[in-house]
Amino acid sequence: MIYAILSSLLLFAGLNNEQTQREPSMKHATVVHRPSMMIIGIACRTQNSPEAAPHDIPKLWGRFYQENIIGRIPNKASSEIIAIYADYEGNYTKPYTCFVGCPVTSLDEVPEGMTTKLIPEGSYALYHATGEQPKAVIDTWEKIWDGNIERIRKYTCDYEVYGDKFFNGTPQEVEVYVAIDVID
Repeated sequence: MIYAILSSLLLFAGLNNEQTQREPSMKHATVVHRPSMMIIGIACRTQNSPEAAPHDIPKLWGRFYQENIIGRIPNKASSEIIAIYADYEGNYTKPYTCFVGCPVTSLDEVPEGMTTKLIPEGSYALYHATGEQPKAVIDTWEKIWDGNIERIRKYTCDYEVYGDKFFNGTPQEVEVYVAIDVID
């Protein structure tokens, strides 16, 4: 299911060239302070271009499920799946690392073929992508990309949480966290 959602998200978002007016994206977010989180999973390097992300990210999610990565991750802190976008070379149009995994309590055991990522403690704009999926997630990212958040985005580590509200919620919800500098 997540594979289908991400495939649709990437194909739709595949850097749509239409520019439309959107409400400022911070209007739809809550600023939250999040503790650091350790993640074990798998990653790929990609960028948001029609030749890259629409192929690379679904392939990464496919591998996550085909190789039962979720079942092989030791010391899981929860049943959530985390999709991370990090190591940006600039803004969202430049190369970045996509990482899919689970939060863990320890990085002492990292299975072969997997890697680790630390989501840093900090301030995040939290968006609730609630409703029909993948449309709600697509709409949320478009508001982020097109909104006024660009001036305070850190481009360090953004992430999505696929938790109980996604798997069992009616309507479904994905939490989207975007790293920001808080301006007083």
